[in-house]
Parts: sequence; structure tokens; C-alpha cells
Amino acid sequence: MIWIVLAVIGVVALLVVGYVIGIYNQLVRLKNRYENAFSQIEVQLKRRYDLIPNLVETVKGYMSHERETLEAVIKARNQAVTGLQAAAADPSNAAAIQSLAGAEQGLTGALSRLFALSESYPDLKANQNMAQLTEEITSTENKVSFARQAYNDSVTAYNTYKETFPPVAVAGMFGHSQNAQLLEFDSEAIAEAPKVSFD
Repeated sequence: MIWIVLAVIGVVALLVVGYVIGIYNQLVRLKNRYENAFSQIEVQLKRRYDLIPNLVETVKGYMSHERETLEAVIKARNQAVTGLQAAAADPSNAAAIQSLAGAEQGLTGALSRLFALSESYPDLKANQNMAQLTEEITSTENKVSFARQAYNDSVTAYNTYKETFPPVAVAGMFGHSQNAQLLEFDSEAIAEAPKVSFD
């Protein structure tokens, strides 16, 4: 009789251990998924940041007396690069993700002002290099938007899983106590994307 009780207790213990291992593995899979999704954002943002110096150089010859605007774009780009580096080092750091979102909003605003000013320069609007850079930036903005959506979907799946029962009971034991941070931009910035048309 004692052997049966011990066998039942052993089987139950093995089932519980197996279930906890399954929860741990799912937490790891979901965390890896949102970190990978962030790396896709990183690729697109780096591409965007690499295009901006070329854009400024192209515009500089036409808008030499708009130095303040050009410097604002470069400063905003540099802040965004720094924000991206901090967020890429640890995508689970909520403060770094929020800092990146703020830096991106600043860069979007600076680029919007640059594009608005460039409308006043017909020769610049007709410049082939400017048209190509504008197209590349627009394409990259779309890719950033899609990558951000995929990242936010992955973060939501991770947060939802770890907050449900029974994972919530064991997530903290395995270092999954903090929620991952969504990468959100100001709704006004989303509603009014930078205008980059030179038609």
C-alpha cells in the first residue's frame, strides 16, 4: 500500500516538474521572440539613421541658411542612435525602450521640419538624389512601422502568457517578473507622419 502511495506521489511530482519545465520553456521562447522582433526594428532604424547624413548633405547645398534646422536633424539622429544602442543592449529594459521612443519622436519632428522647409526650394525638390533619398526614407519608415507592430505583438504575447495562471505563479522564479515594454510613439506623431513628397 505504501509503495502505491509513493508511486502516485512520484508520478504527481514528475507531472508538476514537467509542467513547470513547459512553462519555463514557453517563457524563454516568447522572450526570444520579442527580442528577435526588436532586432528587426534595430535593423530598420540603423538603415534610417544611415540615410539621414546623406539627406542632410544633399539638402545642405540648397538650404545653407537653414543651418539650425540641419543641426537639429543631426542632433536628433544622434540621440536616436544612442537610444537605439541602449535599447538593443537590453530590449527588456523598459526605460531604454521609452527613451528610444522619445528619441524617435524627436527625430521624426526634426525630419518633418526639414521636409517642410525643403518645399520652399524648387531646385532641391527637382534633385534626383533628394528624390531617391526621400523614397528610401519613406520605404524605411514603412518597414520600421511593420517591425514595430511585430515587436509589440510579440511583447503582448509574452506579457499575456506570463500574467496568466499558472505561469504567473512561477514566472518570477525564473527571472520573468517584469513585463516587456511596448514600443509606442505619440499618437499625434502617428496620425501625422512626416510628409516626404516632392511632387
